[in-house]
Formats: sequence, C-alpha cells, structure tokens
Amino acid sequence: MHDKALPDDIIQRIHTLEEKYAAMGQDMRSYLDGLIHSDYLTYWDYTHLDVLLSLQNPRTTFPDEKIFILYHQITELYFKLILNEIEQLAFSPGLTGEVFKLRIRRINNYFRHLTDSFSIMIDGMEKEQFLQFRMALLPASGFQSAQYRMIEMASTDPHNLVAWSERDALRQEPDFQVLLDNLYWQRGGRELSTGRKTLTLRQFLAKYSKTFLELMDRYRDHHLLARYHSLPDGERDEELTNLLRHFDQLANVEWPLVHLKSAARYLNRDPDVIAATGGTNWQKYLPPVHQQLIFFPELWTEHQIRDWGKGTASGN
Repeated sequence: MHDKALPDDIIQRIHTLEEKYAAMGQDMRSYLDGLIHSDYLTYWDYTHLDVLLSLQNPRTTFPDEKIFILYHQITELYFKLILNEIEQLAFSPGLTGEVFKLRIRRINNYFRHLTDSFSIMIDGMEKEQFLQFRMALLPASGFQSAQYRMIEMASTDPHNLVAWSERDALRQEPDFQVLLDNLYWQRGGRELSTGRKTLTLRQFLAKYSKTFLELMDRYRDHHLLARYHSLPDGERDEELTNLLRHFDQLANVEWPLVHLKSAARYLNRDPDVIAATGGTNWQKYLPPVHQQLIFFPELWTEHQIRDWGKGTASGN
C-alpha cells in the first residue's frame, strides 16, 4: 500500500515549523517525536481545575464562609482580567482610538459583571454566620486587594489618587513615595479612635509598597489617562470619551457603593462589629462622595465633579 501524498497546506506548515525551530537552533524532528508521544490536553489539566477547587480553605466551620472566600477569589480573577487589558493598552506601540475603545469596553464589561454580581455578598450569606466567621479572619480585609490598587495606579496620574484634602497641595509633587503616603485609601486604613495606621494597613504597606512604587514609575507616561492624551485629536472622539467616563463611573462610584451597601448590611451595628473590617474607617472610606476619586477629570464638567458620587453619569 502506497502512502498518500501529503496535501500542500500540510507541507507548507512543515516548512514553516522547520524555519521556526531552525531560527532557535532546534531540531524539528525531536519536537515531532515528542508530539507523537505526548498525551491529549484535557480541560481539567489546562485550567488546573483540581488545584483551583482546592484553594478554598475556611478558617471556621460556618458553611457561608466558603461563599465569602470564593467570591473574593472570583473578584481577584476579574481584577487580573482588567489588568491584562490595561497592560496591553498602556504599552501598545501603535495604539489607535479603535483599539482603545475595544479594550475599555472589555474593562467596563468586567466591572459591570463585578458590580452586578455583588448581590452574592449583599444577600448571599446569613448575617449571623458572617458576623461570627468574619471575626476569625482579622486583620485580613478586602482593603488589602493589591490588584485593585494596581488598577487605580495604571488608570490615571497618581496625583488624582491623592486624598482630596491634600490633592491641591501635592499637585506638582514629583516624589512617588510622598504620593503613595498620601493616597486616599491610606486615610481609610486608620484606626477609628486614634487615627493611627491599622495593622491591616501596616501589613499591606509592608508587603506591597515596593511593588506600588515600581508600578507608579513603570506607568509614569503609560497610564490610561496619559495614553488617552497621546492619541491624535481625531481619535479622541465622543464614543471613546463616553467609554472612559463609564469606566470612571463603574470603578469609582458603582463599585464602592455596592461595597458600602454590603458593609451597611453586615457591619452597621456597633463598634465591635465595625471592627470586623480590620478597623478600617469604611464609613468615610467607601462613600465616593467623600473621596472625589476620578480617573479622567478632564472628561467631566465642574458641576459633575462637584456632585461626584451623588448620582449616576451616562456612559456606554
């Protein structure tokens, strides 16, 4: 029996593979031998499913603690998706308005899923279970999400993240360490009674300060606001403006507000219960009207900025 001749497209692919491996100084035949003996890829191996499903390790025996862990892990995965889009946007060598719109739509979609799904945290746990297992998790807090801080730092000029009371005074400050020390969320990590840094904040800064400073420097001229301004005038059209405004609204109004609603449901009782947040001053830290945090202030009117957090803005 004679071997059937290979189709031209298969032969072309073999030549392409030869060129690929030759360029790397590798022998294509060795790789083909390995392919012959390798097993098929499965879904559970590709997604590391068994490992993923083993990463929920409650600290108590309350069943709803598993909900709490899972939702925070899901949130961090969404944050990773958002950072992946920002990374590609920030360092794209041939960035166009259309590419910008594509990736901001994706980012907005991720944030919409996050805000829409937060009812899992608001209504998805028994309150009495939460109030008991949450105290076993101190001083850990969602406040310590480094990826969320990275999203903020990669989205705008760090001066826009400075606490509102210090923003004007530090508008020209060049030292990233000074800016980091005065970022708005540092004020939310203070003890309610003394104003001192909570253990939650001290742990967070000890682990991530160096990472945050390096990220600020890396995104110095590449954060989303800078990339928006780098586009030609004709590329910064109304559609892109509305998409960025919607991102601002989702990240800096709607996302904090769903957290505030959850905190009010579970924690708004007395100081002992409020301490379940690790001592963070969530009543002042979470309401967007107190922070006036806006990634793209140039895209909003003075009136809209003045009323930030009091209502919703239109967007796509």
